Order: sequence, then structure tokens, then C-alpha cells
Amino acid sequence: MDEERRLTFPQAALTGLLALAAALGVGHLVAGFVGYTASPFVAVANFVIDHSPHAVVAWAERTLETWDKPILKLGLAVVLVLIALLAGQVSRRKPLPGQVIVGLLGVAGVAAVYVRTDLGQVSLLAPVAATVAGLVVFTWLHRFFLPPVFFDPRESEGPDRRKVLITGASVAAGAGVAALVGEFVGTRKNAEESRAAVGRLVAARTAPPIPPDADFVKFGTPPYLTPSKDFYRIDTALVVPQVRTEDWSLRIHGMVDREVTYTYDDIRSRPLLERDVTLCCVSNEVGGPYISNARWIGIDLRDLLAEAGVKPGAEQLFATSVDGWTCGTPVGAALDPGRGAMLAIGMDGEPLPIEHGFPARIVIPGLYGYVSATKWVTDLEITTWKDREAYWLGRGWGREGPVKTQSRIDATVAAGTAGKVVVSGIAWAQHTGVAKVEIRVDQGPWRETVLSAETSKDTWRMWWTEVDVAAGQHEVAVRATDQSGYTQTETRVGTVPDGATGWHTVSVNAR
Repeated sequence: MDEERRLTFPQAALTGLLALAAALGVGHLVAGFVGYTASPFVAVANFVIDHSPHAVVAWAERTLETWDKPILKLGLAVVLVLIALLAGQVSRRKPLPGQVIVGLLGVAGVAAVYVRTDLGQVSLLAPVAATVAGLVVFTWLHRFFLPPVFFDPRESEGPDRRKVLITGASVAAGAGVAALVGEFVGTRKNAEESRAAVGRLVAARTAPPIPPDADFVKFGTPPYLTPSKDFYRIDTALVVPQVRTEDWSLRIHGMVDREVTYTYDDIRSRPLLERDVTLCCVSNEVGGPYISNARWIGIDLRDLLAEAGVKPGAEQLFATSVDGWTCGTPVGAALDPGRGAMLAIGMDGEPLPIEHGFPARIVIPGLYGYVSATKWVTDLEITTWKDREAYWLGRGWGREGPVKTQSRIDATVAAGTAGKVVVSGIAWAQHTGVAKVEIRVDQGPWRETVLSAETSKDTWRMWWTEVDVAAGQHEVAVRATDQSGYTQTETRVGTVPDGATGWHTVSVNAR
């Protein structure tokens, strides 16, 4: 008789789902006190990001753009719900199978937190607490729905609908309250107030004034300076780090004469400088959107490294973000007095936006962001390539990361006269400078375009031209030549391992 007793399908589903809710809620609550990213859900999502094949990461960035992380969270939530439902269904007779599944999920959460370099051992309390909560609630609910038989079989009939509703609502509410408290505690150190307290940043050495012909917005190009809200964002941070200036410091160590540590006030009190620098992501496809330009405010990174004293034989500046992300930069680029590597604390006159690295980040002109643009930077180790491997180097990307000469078509607009089309766009060859940009229609001759004023060799340049075309469909291609004499190649190469190449082409329908 006892062998026939089992949970109904809804009871089994509710047991698994409520156990999951309890585990995530308690884990998030404890993480609020021991480290926000130790929350099991966040830690596992970060693990997925960190260990996904580069082809998957590149596809997500290209296809999903800024929705990649929300969709990852949604996908992980769906997977966890399905596992919870499975745990309930395989335990309709006995709780052991579901307990094993809950335990394995707990082990996964512990492992995801353990491998985080930005979390200490105390952070393991969050996934451990989540595992215990999940096991306790799963076991208790299983017993609640399927009480043991003692003497009278009628004692094992289980709860009525009212008790089920009250119990389920109580567990769900408790999990929700725990998660909300964890969220409140974990994010109470919001960096926005700290950022506002910094005030406007004024440089002692200002960048040259922007000439009126630095862009051709009227013809469809982007503005010369990208508004911070439109500045592209590519990083691995599932949760944007909230770092207050009073909590931030920068440590420089490794192959140096003396280890030094700087506070935010140490940096803020120095004479600041401004530089216009265009940043470009290595995962930017030909014609892609991951390029932006800003007026950065900060200090020369070279000065800080000189104060530490870089020893002979050093090859790599190994930078670490507060969230554990790492970046390897050639030491020569960081020390080159002509390159202008910066520790930036401001962007377009304001403190850095939080999502772009507040309180401080690295900006090194002429190198793709994955080797030059560490946001929320907190540690700089001078080392060799052999001794330390940065995040993206271990995933198949190149070591040096120089930005390639490229161009893009942004707009094709009828000029108002039959057969005439205005074509415009951008070109970049950071640290070398753009010499000319040419376009061709179909397979016709190349014709030079009008270039915007050059403000710096480290920024993009806008271009435009007017062409006469017959009615119908046409293909327009663009290529740039840099100031070293190199003309970008037509050969199409993907982004891996060190940036895409090829001419950007678009179709134009002339009337």
C-alpha cells in the first residue's frame, strides 16, 4: 500500500520550485553581507560568461548587443526552473533523487564562487547557505505533501488545498523577502552618490578646442564626441561594480623597485590632463558599431609607473578590475611617452559614468580595448607574458592588440537632385592617423572624399562625398589609407584573434 503513495504532479512541481526559490533567496540574502557577486545565481551566470567559447561570446555581442546579459539571466532562470521541476518529478515517491539534484546545484554554486578571484573564502557562505536552505525546504515540503504512515493510514492523506496555498505562499514570500533584503544590503554602497560628490573635473592641461568641421553630422556621421549614454559598452560584468571613491585604491607591484598604492584623492589632487581618444573593441565586425570617441580626463599612467620604477625585463602590465577581470598590456605601450596612456577618472568633463569604469579606468590609445581599457581598475602588476595570462589571451585572442586601419559607411542620402547621393561615414587609424578615405560605386574608380579636421592621430575622422549614380541598385565600398601609407585590405577576416579586416560595403537604391 505504501509503495503506491506518491506526490501528485502539481505537488512535485511546487516542491521543486519552492525549494529553488528558497535557495536563491537565502543565497542572495547572505551574499548581501559577504559579497554581492557571491549570490549563487550571479556567480553561476558569471561562470557561464567567463567560460563560454569565444565564438559564442562574439555571436552574443554581435547579435544581442546590450541585451546579451539580460538574455543570459533569463536563460539561466529558465534552466534552473526546469531543473527544479525535474527534481520534484523524480521525487514523487521518495525525496532522495530530488535532494541529490539540489545538492549538485549547490556544489555548482560553491564552485562558481570559489573560482572568483574577486571574492574571499567567506563568500562561500552564500552558496553553502543556499544549498542548506534548498535541501531543508525540499525535504520539508516533500514530507508536508506526503506525510509518513504510522498506525492509521488516514493520517497520511496529506494537506488540504487551503494548507497548500498558505504554505506555498509563505515559502515564496519568505524567499522574496530574503532576496530583497540581500539586494538592499548588497547594493547599499551605491556609487552614484560618491560620483556626484566628485563634482566637475577641470583639467590643468586641456585638449585643443574642437574645430567646427570635426564632424559631418548634417550628412549623417556620428558627432565627434560620443555622448556617454551612447558610448559602446562591452565587458564581462553581469552586475556593474559599485565602487565608491573612499573605498577605491590602485596598487602597483610586481617587477618594480617599490610597491606603491594610490587612493582616489591621491589621483584627484594631481594636475589633470585632457586627451581625445577613440576606443574600439576587437570584436567589432567590419562596419560594426563598437567604436566611440570621448574627451578623457586623468593623469599620465607613465608617471605612476615611473614612481614605482619598472625593472628591466618587464613585458606586461597586468591590470585587474574590481570584479576580477584581467587585461594584459605591453609595458612598452604603457611607458611610451608619445602614446599618452592614461589613468582616466573623467569623461567629457564629468567623473566617469559608473558603467564606464568609475572611479578609474585605463585608456591607452591605439590598442583594442581588451588589452588597453580596464574599467574599475584596482591592481597593476608589472610582470612577463609567461608568468601571467589575461582573461582574453586564454580564450584565443592575440597578445598585442594594435587597432587596425578601418573605415565605415554610416549614411547614404539622396542629395535632392536626381542621381546624386551623399555618402558619409567614419575612418580610424589610432596612433597613426588617417591620411585619406576613398569610395567607389560598383566596380568603378576610387574617388577621394572630404575629410574632417584632424584633432588627434588617436581619434576617428569623419568623411563625406557626393556621387552621381544612375537609377537603380548600386554597391558602395569604402577604404581608408593611414599616414604610414598603408591602405586597408579588401580581404575579409573575422574578429578573432586580433581584429576584423575588409572593406565595408552597402547597397544604395538611387532614383
